[in-house]
Amino acid sequence: MSHAPRIVVPGTYSTGKTTTATALSRATGIPLVSALSAREILTSLYPGRKFQHMSAEELLALGLRRLEQRLRAEAELFQTGFISDGSVMNEWAYASVRARIGLNPGASLGQQMAKALVTIPSLPFLKRYVRAYGVMARLHARETYTDVLHLPIEFDMAPDGHRPVSERYRILSDSELLREFKALDLSVQIIHGSVEERVEAAIQTLRLPQVSEVKTAVLRAREEIAQSRESVAQKILEQDAPLTLRERAAITFRL
Repeated sequence: MSHAPRIVVPGTYSTGKTTTATALSRATGIPLVSALSAREILTSLYPGRKFQHMSAEELLALGLRRLEQRLRAEAELFQTGFISDGSVMNEWAYASVRARIGLNPGASLGQQMAKALVTIPSLPFLKRYVRAYGVMARLHARETYTDVLHLPIEFDMAPDGHRPVSERYRILSDSELLREFKALDLSVQIIHGSVEERVEAAIQTLRLPQVSEVKTAVLRAREEIAQSRESVAQKILEQDAPLTLRERAAITFRL
């Protein structure tokens, strides 16, 4: 490639973004942009809080924190190139779908209905906010990214109890991401298969350099991610505390 590749690997929850992006970085030697996961940010911004209990304000703060980290990391590597785990459009798509179907799609039906009623007065503002967010995200994506490797939904959602979404949410956000990237007139490749097959396809399609065998890169990526997730899981366990009935009610009915 004649230019510094600034490649993004978008896709919704449980599509293998982190593993694929990390392995591709290890296989090619291109630096990885890896914003903190939502779970990691949650433990620092709102210790002990669970996704299904978050208010609109907290969800917006979490998304903005993740966006701020990504923008900084991508700017630092703009000249040399990067592979980004996710993209600025991910944060926008997640907010956009929540504004349409409810703030807490991973919560129980009762919690979702209660939260929907409480949110009604603020919906017009939330939707305007998401539209403004989208303008900024599209501008950054168009000016920054050179290639998009979209990962479709091919795997079941990880059964780890920490995915704050529903299957409907996954499908809608996947559709939003793909549609928006195609509209930005960027080079969009949809890559399928196992992580190994995806990494090999990305290298061949984009003619990327290769400094490590794909199998070795995938193995290293999985080991690194497993260690990171274990650390986060331990931190969540340390912060976890059962809620009283009164606390549950207060969380459910606040915006």
